[in-house]
Amino acid sequence: MLLLEYLCFTLKNNICESKMKPSRIFYSLFFFNLCLVFSNCASSVQTQLSNPKLDTVKAGQFDMGKMWTFDNPPLEYFEREYGFKPSEEWLEKARKCALKFDGGCTASFVSEDGLIMTNHHCGRDAMLTVQKPGEDLFKDGFIANILEEERHIPGLYVDQLLLIEDVTDEIKAAIKSGSDDNEKIKLKNLKIKETEKSYSEKTGLTCLVIPLYNGGKYSLYGYKRYSNIKLVMAPEFNIASTGWDYDNFTYPRYELDFMFFRAYNDSGKPIKTKDYFKFNPDGAKENEPIFVIGNPGRTGRLQTLAQLEFKREYQYPNLAGWFKDIYSVYFELFNKYPERESELLNMVMSIGNAKKVYEGTLAELNNDYLIAKKKDFEKTFQQRVNENPSLKNKYGKIWDEILASRDEMKKIFYEIDAYQVGGFRGPRYFTFATNIIKLAEQLKLPENAREEKFRGNPDSLIKKMYPAKLDVELQKKLLAVQLKHIEADLGKSNPLVDELTGGNSGDAAVEFIFKNSRLTSKDDFTALAKEGPEAILSSNDPFIKYVLNTRDKLAGLQQRANELNSGEQLNNQLLGEALFDVFGQSLPPDATGTLRISDGVIKSYEYNGTLAPPKTTYYGMYDRYYSFNGKFPWTLPQRWQKPAPELNLEYPLDFASTNDIIGGNSGSAAVNKNLEVIGLVFDGNMESHAGDFIFDPANNRTVAIDSKGLLEAISDVYKAKRLKEELLKGKIE
Repeated sequence: MLLLEYLCFTLKNNICESKMKPSRIFYSLFFFNLCLVFSNCASSVQTQLSNPKLDTVKAGQFDMGKMWTFDNPPLEYFEREYGFKPSEEWLEKARKCALKFDGGCTASFVSEDGLIMTNHHCGRDAMLTVQKPGEDLFKDGFIANILEEERHIPGLYVDQLLLIEDVTDEIKAAIKSGSDDNEKIKLKNLKIKETEKSYSEKTGLTCLVIPLYNGGKYSLYGYKRYSNIKLVMAPEFNIASTGWDYDNFTYPRYELDFMFFRAYNDSGKPIKTKDYFKFNPDGAKENEPIFVIGNPGRTGRLQTLAQLEFKREYQYPNLAGWFKDIYSVYFELFNKYPERESELLNMVMSIGNAKKVYEGTLAELNNDYLIAKKKDFEKTFQQRVNENPSLKNKYGKIWDEILASRDEMKKIFYEIDAYQVGGFRGPRYFTFATNIIKLAEQLKLPENAREEKFRGNPDSLIKKMYPAKLDVELQKKLLAVQLKHIEADLGKSNPLVDELTGGNSGDAAVEFIFKNSRLTSKDDFTALAKEGPEAILSSNDPFIKYVLNTRDKLAGLQQRANELNSGEQLNNQLLGEALFDVFGQSLPPDATGTLRISDGVIKSYEYNGTLAPPKTTYYGMYDRYYSFNGKFPWTLPQRWQKPAPELNLEYPLDFASTNDIIGGNSGSAAVNKNLEVIGLVFDGNMESHAGDFIFDPANNRTVAIDSKGLLEAISDVYKAKRLKEELLKGKIE
């Protein structure tokens, strides 16, 4: 590492207590040069020594990231940076080898016989659908030793990107024909549906119009779908997710988060494909170029400062608070009832993941250094727009209009949050209240004026409106969380809060509501429903009264929020067009859940006053296991607790690289310039949470399983000889 860069990293971690990180926003069309990196690094040292002089911070080269589209890869940059310029054939093969897994994660073909590689956390829900009586695939894993043992998973599919077309002109023409914001959005959506349908009928593919640069450009992507998918192998949950939520989004890591499936044709035979990534048994090498081919979910790196401020001050504190409280509920029950592990585990993991995402992103939004870099980019961007009269006339008002929109949204944010009850984050009783109110209002209408399902004898409908079983303990805890947030949003002295809780807080408020509600048991609910519309609508039930007293106000607030969001959606599109007009395609567009290629190298970084290793080994996994005395959640599966004699503990397990990824990249193949699998991406580090709004190459890391360590596990621990041979030879023999 060069001295100046090393000095920058060292001062960053040892002087600045708020984890400020040097990162770089690309503000010119011609920035691909090393001088900027060094000058920015020196600037970051000065900034952090003299903080709060943040006005000296400058935007950096890759702050908009490295999620390059396949229709505009930066070939000259690749050649300058790595001495490697991918050919058209290379890019086409990389695109066709990669897959979108079940509409969310990423996967890849890794043999000519349709073998598919992805993450355990991407496929575990599908795996459980084929679990047989007496089996525990979470605990024990699954291995099909012959083709006939592979298990078909109904409903699971993968999509392969075969077509990319530019449809920008026709979509923008439809937008321009609208007379106001709402009509423009309506016409845009209609044109997108029309275009997708037309291309789907013409090509036989599943076609989607993808907005890039917030709609500055529109591309049509055509996918071939494989829907006959079978499970081939899955490790145990405790080796795929060792450390659980504690280790999630951290590094160093010691996990084998992998799973294998296979695509079959309509005749029930494994498909044949020439487009697959070969497996490299030697794994990743430091300093060699690594390309991650995957489907990053969503980023907002083009967001304005006003939008980021709204997230930092309102949206993300609110979401982080919600997920923290809900996570506490499920984690408490998970620990209290070990016999319900299979029922509660996924909720604990998924809510814990969301909690960490929002907390981590909020921490990065509060990093003054990163925000200063965004400020410098926005200042430069606006200057470039205002210097050109035609650009100024078209785009000059964007920032002020977005600021006004966010300021108005702030005024209604907490009321909307307080009035939105029910759903996954709240108790089901508010949903019961909403449903029984709807029943009452429908029953007051003549039968021929009612909605279809409310016609005839309502008894059968009433019976279906309340579940036979309800976890009252869980519902009470979720009610306590909901009340906590309503009180925080509206204030304890608010009449609505006082009426709902009887002036109580915490557990006392929950008990007051339960004492006065007729919705907390199926029998009471049914009895009230059968008393008729007037009894329901005049009920003093706290849940019913709260919904009745807030729903009209909520509807009005949501309508206004939709109007603000519609206007902002169009301004976001103009923002993307402005970026496109000023910088062209030299900057990659924000992630859109579609296929991208990201470049990087294996590289260490500083964290917590120490240095993260470029790679971890099986030795580290066992050290973590023994350091925690083999206790939850670092318990290893039975077959792993005593290392297999053949297992080489020196082999690499996971590695950290500088590739730019985000949610959706899970399951992506990390490949070398020969399109060989050298890693399987499964996570990012804590610092990668800033990737929602800025890419920080200093310490934003991709975390992946090393292919060498993965093959070692498959061969010497799981004894999955058939799978190992297929990976090494690229076909079934």
